Amino acid sequence: MTNYSSYISQAKDERRKAKRSLVLSLLPCAFFAVTLLTGCAAVDTVGESISGIKDYFLGGEDNADPPSLLVEYAPEVKLEVVWKESVGVGADQQSLRLVPVIGSGKIIAADREGLVQARSPTTGNLVWETETDVHFSGGPGLGSGTVILGSSNADVLALDIETGAVLWKTAVSSEVLSVPVIANGIVIVRTTDGAVVALDEKTGGKRWNYERTVPALSLRGTGSPLIDEGKVIGGYDNGKLMALRLNDGKYVWETSIAIPKGRSEIERLVDLDVDPIVINGVIYIASYQGGVAAISESDGDILWRNENISSHSGLSNDYRYLYLTNSESHVMQLDQRSGAGLWRQKDLHQRRLTAPAVYENYAVVGDLEGYVHWLSNTDGRQMGRVQITDAAIDAKPIVADNTVYVYAKDGTLAAIKVQ
Repeated sequence: MTNYSSYISQAKDERRKAKRSLVLSLLPCAFFAVTLLTGCAAVDTVGESISGIKDYFLGGEDNADPPSLLVEYAPEVKLEVVWKESVGVGADQQSLRLVPVIGSGKIIAADREGLVQARSPTTGNLVWETETDVHFSGGPGLGSGTVILGSSNADVLALDIETGAVLWKTAVSSEVLSVPVIANGIVIVRTTDGAVVALDEKTGGKRWNYERTVPALSLRGTGSPLIDEGKVIGGYDNGKLMALRLNDGKYVWETSIAIPKGRSEIERLVDLDVDPIVINGVIYIASYQGGVAAISESDGDILWRNENISSHSGLSNDYRYLYLTNSESHVMQLDQRSGAGLWRQKDLHQRRLTAPAVYENYAVVGDLEGYVHWLSNTDGRQMGRVQITDAAIDAKPIVADNTVYVYAKDGTLAAIKVQ
């Protein structure tokens, strides 16, 4: 067990580094936004605003809660790491959306430096491997015989799912920080400048493009859109959910999921960075500082909203309930019909948990130290855990054939089963 004082010190150091990294990206945007609002005559006001944002992130004593220490308990399940392999450098400790995907009898994952691997889901054995010169940041997504990935250099790359051969590469307007989604021969890509781009799956040619203004300040990341019933449905950093027609990108409907509140730009962040899910004609989505909502897929009407939850990691579901990890790393179960909270697991407070993956009687999450936790989907209690690496896991676990697959930021890819 790590010494408590050193554990807290390490956690605070990590938080300070994250703050410094974030403020460097926020300050230019904040300066631009405030300048537009105040004009050239208000230089002092602009300076004070920028200084306030800087102080928010860098100044004063860091009073943030440290991650909870793991405590011993009697496990109720026995976990087996079936296999564990390395996919290059993984995300290289960066905040990316590199998430494994399973299809055509393979599990496929990519790393930051352009490596893509296909492995056997049952043994972990390498099926094929492709090295590219692309700095991947989002993907892979699976199409009809294709593997699609996006890059930090505004490229979208397609590989053959059987051989790994590069099929095409297309430039888009900016970095791709979401997993591309594919349906009916159309690849849908979200970029960080607010664009939704439709590409031809066979050729990479552009089919249509929809642009949306991005707020001056926003969280790093974009949710992957949902394709269903001929519509492309995605959330934006202004708290709105929008539906476009898949075939031509025409506007269908739009609704406000999260309403900005507060005095500062930081307090008014309401990013919809969570991938929406759809169940029986109802769309569910969560937002940072803006709650969780259920929306009618046909017309965008809001069926219910729970404004007391902040989440940016993702949602899962079973036949009746929703599961999510909130901004404090509390895992929650909600009623699909009303949004009411049923239980909350607080023992893993601030451990930077992934979104939960739900199967059978379990909700499974990864954490900042490479642990994978099995929780009961009945009451949220801890049932078992296993550590696959000492690096953070930020990709939502995926489940196939009663096996849980996790991908850590250092490139560790592992398959875990309940014995």
